[in-house]
Amino acid sequence: MKIWAVSNQKGGVGKTTTVVSLGSLLSSWGFRTLLIDLDPHGSLTSYFKINPDEIEASVYNLFHDTGQKKNNIDPKAYITETGFDGLSILPASTAIATLDRQVASLGGMGLVISNALKKMADDYDYVIIDSPPMLGILMINALAACQHIIIPSLSEHLALKGLERMLHTMQMVFKSRKNQPKYTIVPTMFDKRTKAARESLLLLKQSYPNNLWDSVIPIDTKIRDASIQGIPAPLYEPKSKSAEAYASLLELLLQENTQNDKKMAVG
Repeated sequence: MKIWAVSNQKGGVGKTTTVVSLGSLLSSWGFRTLLIDLDPHGSLTSYFKINPDEIEASVYNLFHDTGQKKNNIDPKAYITETGFDGLSILPASTAIATLDRQVASLGGMGLVISNALKKMADDYDYVIIDSPPMLGILMINALAACQHIIIPSLSEHLALKGLERMLHTMQMVFKSRKNQPKYTIVPTMFDKRTKAARESLLLLKQSYPNNLWDSVIPIDTKIRDASIQGIPAPLYEPKSKSAEAYASLLELLLQENTQNDKKMAVG
């Protein structure tokens, strides 16, 4: 099982779109894929027409039941099918916004997702986590569980500041972790027509030459149209610019996974 976290401490950078696009491509390519919504906004859950205000089995219930020390918890009991072959979701309910206030009463909760995924290691090939945009117990769970972090970033000044905060957070969280996850910065909603976007992309290349994906996800109205229909953009319009860009990104990530596995085998 490979676990990726899509994370950034700035909202509106395309996190959920990235999770949905990569997840749907993985499942359509034959990989058993699980998406996990750890964002209190519940955008990933809502994308698949699941109401975060009404859902009964969710990631909140998983945290709560784990904190209550309930025996024989089966994490699969909290998972819902998306309606797309090979693509499942551990959805969010709006109640997860209260988890940080409950941590003291529930006990140590930093490895809930990691431990749950260990129980499902044979059930999925890939897991993609939609992380919240703020540091707290949910982001810590996402970062603790993952092997690779995908950081969507807009090509604009404020987004670059958010990227700096995200990298600082990662340094803090991974300070005591021996095998630190790799990270890939993905420029999203790129508009080549604007000077600001081109200049910001150049700054990204200069600042993060070893971790920046060498392409971009272009601005594309098909993404909005697909979300309205509740269909992942790569399945809604496979030939769209954004779908082809996400497919290119996924091919790179899969190639890197293969190379890392070979290095570990040799080591």
